Amino acid sequence: MSAIQAAPARDRLRIAIQKNGRLAEPARALLSACGLSWRESRDKLFCYGESLPVDLLLVRDDDIPGLIADGVCDLGIVGRNELDEQGAARVQAGLAPAFHALRGLGFGQCRLMLAVPDEWEWQGPAQLSGTRIATSYPAILKDWLAARAIDAQVVELSGSVEIAPRLGTADLICDLVSSGATLRANQLKPVETLLDSEAVLAGAVRSPDDARGALMAMLLRRLDGVVQVQDRKLLMFRAEQANVPALEKLLADAEPLVRLPADEGALRLQTMCPGPLTWQRMEELERAGAQQLMVLSVERSLA
Repeated sequence: MSAIQAAPARDRLRIAIQKNGRLAEPARALLSACGLSWRESRDKLFCYGESLPVDLLLVRDDDIPGLIADGVCDLGIVGRNELDEQGAARVQAGLAPAFHALRGLGFGQCRLMLAVPDEWEWQGPAQLSGTRIATSYPAILKDWLAARAIDAQVVELSGSVEIAPRLGTADLICDLVSSGATLRANQLKPVETLLDSEAVLAGAVRSPDDARGALMAMLLRRLDGVVQVQDRKLLMFRAEQANVPALEKLLADAEPLVRLPADEGALRLQTMCPGPLTWQRMEELERAGAQQLMVLSVERSLA
């Protein structure tokens, strides 16, 4: 069934996530933080939602876009690299778009990059004309090459892309890069980024208009409340009024200071800070007049 056709009415939302792999556990943890809980089937392929009518299908990462396109699942947590690859392949095959990314989720970050042998002196994309490029992401690569009018041969491989130059089947590669250790082990160096990837919540182009629509809206709101505060800390402290301007400069990247009722002549202040609060930064605030500093983790927000 196409995602743009009317799907049968259902009162339970289905979300596809990886059964195994680097996105599996973070995806479950994120959904649990949204207040969802499940009862897992014996074959460990289906999780029946208990706290809310939201079920999970545990599948391969590359199956998720197709399950959304066919209406089997309403949502999926998948790498942007896989979603964009299958989306580009659909367009190149003359098919209508069937799925898209709804939210970036802040984990599973990596990059789809061109990598060349160490001995190459990289001079820019024009250098690629006439070369052979091995990749597991042919659709994204073809779009990137076409946009730059580069005539290169795309060699599609399903695995072990990084050894293609040594085997003589390609001159360079286009592959996912995280730490870069695999490239270094194969005497390759990254030179050009095609895509910054992370885990995303994907959904069909056409949202359901039955009970699942309300469930989806509620889940998106909860996800936003969790994701937006994942790397934020609540900072609370006391300070004299005269020290507030200097403290505000040190907290320029934070939310505006909230002034609480005065306590024995000193102001009580709090703010939400992005990223970790290091010891060095805490000590700088203390030297600027902050007293009784307290840092609290934030689990979720409805703001």
